[in-house]
Amino acid sequence: MKNIILNINKAFDHRIRLGIMSVLMVNEHADFNTLKELLGATDGNLASHTKALEKVEFIRVEKQFIGRKPNTKYIATKLGKKEFKKHIDALEKLIKNK
Repeated sequence: MKNIILNINKAFDHRIRLGIMSVLMVNEHADFNTLKELLGATDGNLASHTKALEKVEFIRVEKQFIGRKPNTKYIATKLGKKEFKKHIDALEKLIKNK
């Protein structure tokens, strides 16, 4: 049982981070407003959680302008996808061992 818990990643502890990664696992990318709307997060809350995931290199951030409006796009990195999958697998094993 202890080995299963080792694969649970603290970076995904918060529901917003879990949501960000879930969206990015099934989409090539997502922009700030899309994530904000899907997750019901405030600007500040979403910004702090995306920064935390970017810091551990689980997501990549691309900033650009569309017309005159800034657009921030988030993409899950290979490392982020691998770690998220390990995290979800560990949670599933934990649930099944009950």
